[in-house]
Amino acid sequence: MINPRIHLAIDNCFATKRWTRPADWVRISKELGIGYVEASADNECDPLYGDPGYLQDWLQDVESACEQTGVRVANLYSGHGTYATLGLASPDRRNQARIQNNWLKVMIRNAARLRAGVGFYCHAFNEDILQDPLAYAAAEEGLYSRLAELADYAGAHRVKFIAVEQMYSPHQIPWTLPGARKLLKEVRARSRSPLYLTVDTGHQCGQRRFVRLPPCKVKQSLGQARLTGRLGAGLWLGPACAYSLFRAAAAAPERAEKEYLQRLDHEMDRYPYLFASWGDGDTYGWLRELGCYSPVIHLQQTNGTSSSHRPFTEENNRQGIMQGDKVLQAIAAAYSVEPEAGMPPRCEEIYLTLEIFSEAADLPVDIIEGLAESAEYWRRYVPKDGLTIRELLGRQESV
Repeated sequence: MINPRIHLAIDNCFATKRWTRPADWVRISKELGIGYVEASADNECDPLYGDPGYLQDWLQDVESACEQTGVRVANLYSGHGTYATLGLASPDRRNQARIQNNWLKVMIRNAARLRAGVGFYCHAFNEDILQDPLAYAAAEEGLYSRLAELADYAGAHRVKFIAVEQMYSPHQIPWTLPGARKLLKEVRARSRSPLYLTVDTGHQCGQRRFVRLPPCKVKQSLGQARLTGRLGAGLWLGPACAYSLFRAAAAAPERAEKEYLQRLDHEMDRYPYLFASWGDGDTYGWLRELGCYSPVIHLQQTNGTSSSHRPFTEENNRQGIMQGDKVLQAIAAAYSVEPEAGMPPRCEEIYLTLEIFSEAADLPVDIIEGLAESAEYWRRYVPKDGLTIRELLGRQESV
């Protein structure tokens, strides 16, 4: 059984528009006692914003700062710029090609130079695609093919890994556990090199809003709508056609309710990709099932209802659901079962990566203080980089 080595890392998104020179964020990471950095495209290395000559200088500056401090860039990662677009799933092939060739492949080449990995989230499905099962199937198929091409490109450039981040709503796949498995398997079947997942510990905050209601709950909601003349807040029925049927049912005589409910059930059956299960909203479930396919795991403290990327301060930890020992135990559980056919090879190294966001009006001193407290918290569980998961868990048992 693979016994992965665990490293603590930090995303330099905390430094965006404040500590933008590589020498600055490398120094801060060193002072925090963290030897690995995830370099965010938002922090002045985005290929669509940065001049090509500047990016070459940036790479040299990174190499120089790392050589002087011993800190290493573990991977490059996409940020808000590409997250805000349809990107690889754009219905316009020109935009697909631009994000693939002018952005992702540039990031891959830069990661190769730094002997790092690369991760990203650069796609979403437009609402009209979600409303058409055939169009959705075609868009999904096209995305898998583009991801496979990127996996092969990364393999040819010998980057450490390439990973796509998991999300939490139907228009941004993968967002469910079965959907994540499907994506990894479909890409693996099309490529010579593996594509991996990035699990984020706050990205399970949305799935339970999209759980399919049982027929009795749909009937109950219909009765309420008939009385009030309104849909209930947060009522999830999936496709737009289901909402049209629901409104028609609410306006129809009650004797027609059974027929309408059957038609609603049939319509929702046609759109399985719009629904999650309750387990898809369990952060530790994602780690137990897919942590072994996630070379990067984004760490944020969360109360389970939002992905706010809070630091691991004493106050946040009292309200939060993420605990270091449980994270390690869940990752270990992913390695305790037999490998699943069709999946990529299991990871031999995992970077637990603090991904802490700051607000525009946050004081710089408070940002650093929150990072320091987060690093101190996680060093209780990963006191030294490169220890195996068994060594870390054995250490916890002996405390």
